[in-house]
Amino acid sequence: MSELSWYGVRCVFRHRELGVYEERLTLWRAGSFDEAISRGELEAREYCADLGSVEYVDFAEAYRMSGEPGEGAEVFSLMRESGLPAGAYVGRFFDTGAERTGS
Repeated sequence: MSELSWYGVRCVFRHRELGVYEERLTLWRAGSFDEAISRGELEAREYCADLGSVEYVDFAEAYRMSGEPGEGAEVFSLMRESGLPAGAYVGRFFDTGAERTGS
């Protein structure tokens, strides 16, 4: 088995009754990306079973952290190439006005 590292795993869900999608990030100590994703997807399916009206849309991404989790630690990073100016980029991918933030 490989040396254990911390991974952030992002999974996407659809809340059928609410008509919204959710992205959840969970932390896992694993020996590889594949192991981290497997563990994240197992938890994703348990999350859906607990809530009932939520489905996992079979999309997961993992990010290997460079150190131990702690205050200010980067737990996930995604880079995307785009020719959009900053405001248009944020509006297209992050701040569309349809987000629900908080708990």
